[in-house]
Amino acid sequence: MFISRLLAPTLREIPAEAVAVSHKLMLKAGLMRKISSGLYAYLPVGYRTLKKIGQVVREEMERTGAQEISIPALLPAEPFRQSGRWEHFSPEIHKFRDRSGRELCLGATGEEIFADIVKHSTRSYRSFPLLLYHVQNIYSDEKKPGNGIIKCREYLVMEACSFDRDEQGLGESLGKMHEAYRRIFERCGLEVVEAESKSPDGCDSSVFLVRSDIGETVFAHCKACGYAAGLDAVSAAACGAADGGNADFSEMLPIEKVETPDARTIEDLTYFFGCSPDRFAKTLIYRSGDRIIAAMVRGDRELNEAKLRAAAQCGELEMADGETVRKATGADIGFAGPVRINAELYIDMEVARSVNLITGANETGYHLVNVNINRDFRGTVADLRNVVEGDPCCRCKSPLKIERGIEVARINRLGTRYTDAAGCMYIDENGSEKPVVMGSYIIDIGRIMAAIIEYSHDDYGIIWPVSVAPYQAVIVPVSVDPVPFGLAQELYEKLKEAGVETLLDDRDERAGVKFNDADLLGIPVRITIGRKAVDRIVEMKLRNSKEKREMSAEEAVDTAVEILKPGD
Repeated sequence: MFISRLLAPTLREIPAEAVAVSHKLMLKAGLMRKISSGLYAYLPVGYRTLKKIGQVVREEMERTGAQEISIPALLPAEPFRQSGRWEHFSPEIHKFRDRSGRELCLGATGEEIFADIVKHSTRSYRSFPLLLYHVQNIYSDEKKPGNGIIKCREYLVMEACSFDRDEQGLGESLGKMHEAYRRIFERCGLEVVEAESKSPDGCDSSVFLVRSDIGETVFAHCKACGYAAGLDAVSAAACGAADGGNADFSEMLPIEKVETPDARTIEDLTYFFGCSPDRFAKTLIYRSGDRIIAAMVRGDRELNEAKLRAAAQCGELEMADGETVRKATGADIGFAGPVRINAELYIDMEVARSVNLITGANETGYHLVNVNINRDFRGTVADLRNVVEGDPCCRCKSPLKIERGIEVARINRLGTRYTDAAGCMYIDENGSEKPVVMGSYIIDIGRIMAAIIEYSHDDYGIIWPVSVAPYQAVIVPVSVDPVPFGLAQELYEKLKEAGVETLLDDRDERAGVKFNDADLLGIPVRITIGRKAVDRIVEMKLRNSKEKREMSAEEAVDTAVEILKPGD
């Protein structure tokens, strides 16, 4: 491809909303353009890389014996009603009715659909194990899209489901997919952390994360033993961090009400009472449908909403508005407490093991001092808080580190959760009917693209691995004079014949402009043809190295082919 004909409109000024490096570079390099909030069109260069990542995923899925199918993006409500998920879908799911009044949604998850397909396709135990997958766009009505394609409203993903006769078979399928994931990430040049997690429906999961300061997933990681888990899956108790200091409840003091007219936050209260935040227990009020749910954690801790959802066995949680808070407490926001609260109360283990706490009084302008569980309030005790930096690892007791990452893939151990609901059964060799055992797997192809850029870039632009680079080589004649440009065209044709995807910068621009664009696009190999063209001497530079080498034109072609190894 001649660059003069390539639709790759680079930008000089990056929109202020672009914060993530990947977002900035994808816009600056002309890989994509914004259509609307959270919606992007991939331009030719970006789409080439997106397709290559998708091809890597397909090749590795086929290597496992998986079979590709196609599922509509428009899905009926019935399968999701059978599994009980329709009513609990988060607000991000696009739900609507067609002209006949039938309820539908835009695809965001497809376990029920996969189970329904298998249910109506086979009943024999000989059909299993079975692994099906599809690659298509899924949709999410994100409240606050951001960071380009890392958090957008339309995602290109690979979604797969495995079907086995029993848990042992599921374990083998999980092992195959772990190996497929490893090869995919390796071919995409990514270093990935696997962390324990929980799926939105509470199943045991593993998430695969690329470390990044702009990642939305916060996880705990132990450098000593390698343990990693999302904050929703890390038990504070298992980490030895929720024992509350072995409080002595024989030292309970009489409860007192104290006027605190201008103190609503923990910061205000620590100043008012002259004590540390661990003396307080904050009560947070949520709504989940018609339910009002209150959660208590220590004043110096953060509540983990995923843990609260699991403890309360509820779907989506949202912070209560002022009216709901007053209904639950009789007070304004900032004075909630557990004593005589009109809500379901869930109590973090640390709070349950603490004595003489300070809490809101459920009366505007007042707090209570010396509040104690069982004597003054009751509720459901659970692990509700986030672990923090320095808490001991649950495996080796070394200090945990809290990090952030971009989630690029997930594995869910579903068991018979969805096959039971769908009636997806098989007949075993003895003629008995048994439920099929499922696993689900998802890889976000667009996020992998963004994660590669976040992981591999410099001040000049993107550094693509050869496997997914939009083009593998670029030839840059420093001028369009007959000798250098003629040699450039000769090398261009030879590289194309050798199977190397090559760009020829035929623009009448300064050499510096051409070099900058080549670096911005991240092309792995650059061959520069300058004043020594008359002697058939050229310069080769690799994008991931500062070294430049002079060599003959023939050697440059051979070296480029060897480095790029087309077809591997």
